[in-house]
Amino acid sequence: MIIAGLHVETHGPEDAPPLLLSAGLGGSGAYWTLQVAALAEQYRVILYDHRGTGRSDRALPDASIAAMGRDMATILDGLGIAGAAIVGHAAGGIAGLALALDAPDRVDRLVVVNGWARADRHLVRCFETRLALLRDSGIAAYVRAQPLFLYPAPWISRNFDRLEAEAEHVIGQFPATDTMERRIAALASFDVVDRLAGCRVPVLALAAEDDMLVPWTSSRALAANLPEARLAVLPRGAHACNLTEPEAFAAALLPFLETTAARAA
Repeated sequence: MIIAGLHVETHGPEDAPPLLLSAGLGGSGAYWTLQVAALAEQYRVILYDHRGTGRSDRALPDASIAAMGRDMATILDGLGIAGAAIVGHAAGGIAGLALALDAPDRVDRLVVVNGWARADRHLVRCFETRLALLRDSGIAAYVRAQPLFLYPAPWISRNFDRLEAEAEHVIGQFPATDTMERRIAALASFDVVDRLAGCRVPVLALAAEDDMLVPWTSSRALAANLPEARLAVLPRGAHACNLTEPEAFAAALLPFLETTAARAA
């Protein structure tokens, strides 16, 4: 379905507790494919493509993280849902954090996977490197380099052929270069450190210790400055840990979410 220009799909019983999943920079709801079936047994799982990406409207009038958070609220409005648990990966996680700060009544519980309250200097350097690839070498070079930032080296080796095949699809569906540049700029400039003490939403900051894009210490700092937060650190899995270590990811995620399901019941 389309809600205000956003491609949205739902899985699981309509009367189950709502759970909105938001992807990272790539923006595709398909990022959560490995998690959907299990989560849909207990939740009404909501997937969507970020504005400017995938099957959503490719126009991006406002690339800010606050606008990404407002898109989440728009989706909930379109589905007639007052509030939902939100799980966001990186960009999707900090968008959920922005919504939790601006409209806490819309967020029952928030999981920020490999996220941050202020971009670490290493993360900014990685963004600058990726932008240089995009500008100087083009979309294909950017996409082929992407696994280096997302996955552990042994996992890349084991899945090399699969990644090569997927790259062709990603290249064909790649957002406009201007859209990607504006999204990266918004991620790099995001800074809500001074607002965290006022957050009333329970938060799980979930990180992978070997994430080479977003240092896990960013999640530690996020959790330390939120009144109702806990930190979970996976020993491996890298940036896309829900794809590379799905069982460990689920073991960290589900107990936190189940408190939301129990409260709704």
